[in-house]
Amino acid sequence: MSNDNPFAESLFKTLKNRCNYQPKGFSSLEEARKWVYNFVEWYNNNHRHSGISFLTPNQRHASDHGLNALKKRELVCKSAKLKHPERWTTTTRNWSIEDRVYLNPDKSEESDTKKDQGANAS
Repeated sequence: MSNDNPFAESLFKTLKNRCNYQPKGFSSLEEARKWVYNFVEWYNNNHRHSGISFLTPNQRHASDHGLNALKKRELVCKSAKLKHPERWTTTTRNWSIEDRVYLNPDKSEESDTKKDQGANAS
């Protein structure tokens, strides 16, 4: 049984929802390759993923892991909350990111990570 099917399906959904998706196919192999190349460039450099705090994959994998962008976002949100507190019912969004990322985490690894985070919070 494959564990990666949800990830492949998610990527395929993103691909199909692009405005220039070609549901009727391509006129040549070269045209198809060019389209896929452009899609991959967009996906890695422009598409902001909710699962990684609305960073692009390249920002997440950069040397600063997108921390500069996330710090700026956190400051903007805190400033906006100070100016208009009525717009928030709770705290602002958590703009932190995980140090370790798993494609298919084992439940034991996931609970160990949560225990580690709890110990670090004290």
